[in-house]
Amino acid sequence: MTEARLNSVVCSSPAGLHRVAYKEWGDPANRNVLVCVHGVTRVSDDFDQLAQALCDRYRVVAPDIAGRGRSDPLKRAGLYSLDQYVNDMVTLIARVTANDAQGSVHWFGTSMGGLIGIKLAALEGTPIRKLILNDIGPVLNQEAMQRIGDYIGQDLRFPTFEAGEQFVRRVSVSFGEHSEEEWHKLARDVLRQQPDGQWVRHYDLALAQPFRAMTLERAELDEAELWAAYDAIRCPTLLVRGAQSDLLTHETALEMTRRGPRPRLVEIANVGHAPTFIHDDQIAIAREFLTG
Repeated sequence: MTEARLNSVVCSSPAGLHRVAYKEWGDPANRNVLVCVHGVTRVSDDFDQLAQALCDRYRVVAPDIAGRGRSDPLKRAGLYSLDQYVNDMVTLIARVTANDAQGSVHWFGTSMGGLIGIKLAALEGTPIRKLILNDIGPVLNQEAMQRIGDYIGQDLRFPTFEAGEQFVRRVSVSFGEHSEEEWHKLARDVLRQQPDGQWVRHYDLALAQPFRAMTLERAELDEAELWAAYDAIRCPTLLVRGAQSDLLTHETALEMTRRGPRPRLVEIANVGHAPTFIHDDQIAIAREFLTG
């Protein structure tokens, strides 16, 4: 088993500087870089299994997006936005490809990580050469978004790790079937013990404020902007959907195959939002696309 290395890079925002932590696996001199970015309340540790499986071919880099995991929180809640995350990832990519004149990477994005990937892949001169979108697209189901916003903003504290683990399992049931050991890790990755012994979730609760401030008009503008970005993507793209996902509908996924990069669509049975890419059959989907 290849041990992950922990590192960080300093990024900037209108409120100052913040540190973005990241994990990496594989040969640090390997110019074939795969960047893996997690969902809104998850962390870089989600990619431990995927990275182990692919680090023979790639230098795999997985950041904790600002306000999550080992990374610093942003100084103002309003800065938690896709544009800020894209800026941070440009800085990260510049760091990890510093010895490569082309500075290119492949990108695997789950949910929010996929939205960041859409916006980054749409830019002129983008460093992204291949793109995997894991259960996300330019149309976001408003009920699902409201559910996520409500979930993010709860200041929950658990007396024991076991109580926190049961909560994570309950709210993550749409991930599909996992073993007891896998559920334990999925919970351990996102729970932190406080000095008073209680367990809390790993992220800045201010993440919820942009969700709470969202209006129908703002949502429509954001959706139009995301579709415009998606339509501008030209790199080879794979779209993965949990067959029971309420965030990316089957109809939207089909529309995505007809527009922009015209990706191949793979739907994973008995999974909602979002496939975890812990299991061998899901990892094989990514490996085939990236190396094929």
